[in-house]
Amino acid sequence: MSSNLVIAASRGNNILDGGGSSGVIFLSAMKSPKTFVEAVRYFADSTNCREYLVSRRWPTGVTCPTCGSKTVYFDSSRNGWECKTRHPRRKFTLKTGTIFEDSPLGLDKWLPAVWMIANMKNGVSSHELARSVGVTQKTAWFMLQRIRLAMQDDTSGGKLGGEVEVDETFIGGRARNMHAAKRKRLGISQSRSMIGKVAVMGLLQRHGDGSKVRTEVIANRKKHQLEQTIGENVTAGATVYTDALRSYDRMEQRGYVHHVIDHAEAYVDGQIHTNGCENFWSLLKRGLKGTYVAVEPFHLFRYLDEQAMRFNTRGLNDSQRFDNVLSTIVGRRLTYADLIAASGANAPA
Repeated sequence: MSSNLVIAASRGNNILDGGGSSGVIFLSAMKSPKTFVEAVRYFADSTNCREYLVSRRWPTGVTCPTCGSKTVYFDSSRNGWECKTRHPRRKFTLKTGTIFEDSPLGLDKWLPAVWMIANMKNGVSSHELARSVGVTQKTAWFMLQRIRLAMQDDTSGGKLGGEVEVDETFIGGRARNMHAAKRKRLGISQSRSMIGKVAVMGLLQRHGDGSKVRTEVIANRKKHQLEQTIGENVTAGATVYTDALRSYDRMEQRGYVHHVIDHAEAYVDGQIHTNGCENFWSLLKRGLKGTYVAVEPFHLFRYLDEQAMRFNTRGLNDSQRFDNVLSTIVGRRLTYADLIAASGANAPA
């Protein structure tokens, strides 16, 4: 798409002007890069970065993020705006109130990083991103975690309905690859091979236009845990497909139409299967094992959000998926202190 941004304004056609009484109206979006090569070239220009985000964050004119006023003016000396209404925090930039806030890195590094993680099916490691955009591994890791915050789906809301596949899996290192001393310390044996792993539940709503998945880290696979998670995410009366795990035995008593596929006998019986969830688990573990290698349990939910977002937007092209992530950067903030607080440790390799 090569259409330009059309602006009808009484005081010129500057994209940096505010709205309000000036009459600035954005009639069409800035052109979008279609490939990663195009994105790198396009966002190498700081002006392109600024105008691209301005046209998406403030499609009807720049607005003060503190008071909401459109009577603002652009200060080119610091590449930001100042609100004409007198109040604290009058000065702001494109990064203010977004996942980019307080970052010393330019948008010429941030936007290609967003493109990479949004569109690479197996994810991108912090080492790879560090080499690609020219930052340290620790900085790249922090960048990726901030972008994953924007990839969390807080917009769809509501419960799943219709036909829903439910399955669970365990994420963690294989016991056979551990040193004997570590297996002994964790209490892992042939009959207790899941110790040290994290249980994850997946709920996939079937749909002709593309299935949608939700994931949640759970404490265990006991009845009360699985029933609670299903109750919070699936509408009563929906058709639920599960495997033969006995923790699902009371689904009909909970108000669901329950169909079971026993994997000891078959994996598919007509429409009764959990292959949609199995497909998602395959994509998730390919990224975890092949790209990220080691993921700490307290950060696992971030990687689940990342893979779920890519899965749920697989019908979009790369440019559309990139814009989809950028549409959720406002109002989300993650500091490094908050990021490592759960572990009390530095960033992992």
